[in-house]
Amino acid sequence: MSESARGEIEQLRRELNRHNRLYFVDAKPEITDREFDRLLARLQQLERDYPQYDSPDSPSHKVGGEPVEGFATVEHRVPMLSIENCFSEDELIAFDERVRRALDVDLVEYTVEYKIDGVAVALVYEGGHLVQGLTRGDGRRGDDITHNVRTLGGVPLRLDTDNPPAILEIRGEALISNTDFAHLRAAQQQAGEQIYANPRNTSSGALKLLDPKQCAVRKLRFLAHGWGYTEGVTFESCTDFIDAVQSMGIPVTPSVNAARGIDAVRDSVQQMKDQLHRLDLEVDGIVVKVNRFDLRERLGATSKSPRWVIAYKWERYEAVTRVNEITVQVGKTGALTPVAGLEPVEIAGTTVSRSSLHNREEVRRLGIMVGDWVVVEKAGKIIPHVLRVEEHRRDGTQVPFEFPATCPECELSVVQDEGGVYIRCPNPNCPAQIRQTLIHFASRGAMDIEGLGEKLIEQLIDVGVLGGIAGIYRLQRSRTKLLALERMGEKSVDNLLSGIEASKKQPLWRLLNGLNIRHVGTRNAQVLTERFGLLEEIMAQSEADLAAVEEIGPVIAASVHTFFSSKAGQRLSRELRELGLNCGERVAPSRETVSGTLDGLTIVVTGTLSHFSRDEIREVIRKHGGKASGSVSGKTDFVVAGESVGSKLTKARELGIPVLTEDEFLAKLEEHQ
Repeated sequence: MSESARGEIEQLRRELNRHNRLYFVDAKPEITDREFDRLLARLQQLERDYPQYDSPDSPSHKVGGEPVEGFATVEHRVPMLSIENCFSEDELIAFDERVRRALDVDLVEYTVEYKIDGVAVALVYEGGHLVQGLTRGDGRRGDDITHNVRTLGGVPLRLDTDNPPAILEIRGEALISNTDFAHLRAAQQQAGEQIYANPRNTSSGALKLLDPKQCAVRKLRFLAHGWGYTEGVTFESCTDFIDAVQSMGIPVTPSVNAARGIDAVRDSVQQMKDQLHRLDLEVDGIVVKVNRFDLRERLGATSKSPRWVIAYKWERYEAVTRVNEITVQVGKTGALTPVAGLEPVEIAGTTVSRSSLHNREEVRRLGIMVGDWVVVEKAGKIIPHVLRVEEHRRDGTQVPFEFPATCPECELSVVQDEGGVYIRCPNPNCPAQIRQTLIHFASRGAMDIEGLGEKLIEQLIDVGVLGGIAGIYRLQRSRTKLLALERMGEKSVDNLLSGIEASKKQPLWRLLNGLNIRHVGTRNAQVLTERFGLLEEIMAQSEADLAAVEEIGPVIAASVHTFFSSKAGQRLSRELRELGLNCGERVAPSRETVSGTLDGLTIVVTGTLSHFSRDEIREVIRKHGGKASGSVSGKTDFVVAGESVGSKLTKARELGIPVLTEDEFLAKLEEHQ
């Protein structure tokens, strides 16, 4: 029986360690928390019955050991310095300029990662075994909290590697997820205990507890982002380090991206801001680090902070309000988006009454119900999102939200994207999709049809005058019906029909952008137009040919090819051509009746312009025979600079490239009119 028990103990440990990794590192759990707890309880019972098989690395010891008498203070072998902060793009650009100047290079590769609002912790492994956990303290000395870090979710007591380094110190953040924080406060409310104020203070307080069992109750977890003292291992870059520790079974900060140059960094920052709602944790900025460690060594540090890293932070604005309803909207691509209708609340100077819940998985993650009190956040004054549910304020009146199985507009059964999270209405004739497609087609970013706004489109659909994109250009035949509409007199109808007729001359890229092809926006439409010139040429390309175009790639190529290969896409393209829309022209240097002022020239635009939007000036450049580029290089002929310029202007000056103001650019065009 003893050997049989030993075998079961070892099997349970392997299984529990595997599930811990699936949950905390890979984010792909295979079993429920209840099933995990059942396995853990069985292991604990066996270890009590057969103490001779106990091991300090057993996952059973992650739930807490005996209380300690106090904290010992330990000196960090490598100081845990603080990070310099910045709060604007100008400061971020200045950081890049300092780094490049110090290294005497034109371009630096950085890593871009979320700045987790947790508590800084260092984990020390010797021979692959966790031997010590330390707080940051004053940066030079920290408290020994080994008894508590052993309880952190995701922290392996032994590294998952056959060749562990002699010493590896991993640094990161201890935190509690928003979901676990909401559950914890609900449990406190039910037990009549004092309710914790916020996640960070809860995490900090847990690490200071003398009894690790109490720390374990708070369900803190750990995310790695850096390293300190090591022996027997080296890393060439931050991305190498992230890959290495993740392979050893340690969870890392989510969405660490490598970005070459400050423009790529800025793009990554914006994309990460847009994805904040996906995180089940609190974030107060983005950390930008020089990727290569040899360059970090050259840059060194001040007495307070390293010179190779900066935290681009934003103010966090929060408010608590109530969810009055959850509705579902159908977008132009058929995606069903749940939206929380909120009791109006002021956040950062604006009144917020709605917040997107993005998709079904987000609703499930939040556990949100109609009638719930929720924390709504605007980070850096961007679009608000629901941070977490105040579960402790539930009183039994809340109503669960059921995601619809059919489209709320056309009642067709919905489908989920293969391998994705979005649920869509597959009906291309769905009234909601048609409505949103028409609104997008007529919008300023697409065909810019004057007089054809959202309310009029809805009115035209309701009375049966408009049923699709091609129908816009047949409205001339319905003049009498148009005049019969509310608030549509002779002048309004004439202006509308004139605007529709004028839109036929819009460039091909605007038409492509308006056709509602998934993944195709302004820039992709411009790239395709520049490369192929004619709509029929784009339609004739294979998926591989489209994917080979710079800036397009396989996902966009597949979407474009699918659209134009479909009967609906081919029919619509044929109708628009027959209705007289501009379907492009063969690629040639001169495209307009302009004297070719910019023929063969590559121009970069930077900063905020007063006369044009960014899309409009790109179009002006193209109409005059030039090429609008997104980055400065030796092939750039000149730069047009507006207000609040960034690193593109700096690089242009370094390369000796002429820089024109917006007025100088216009004067240059007028010289040759």
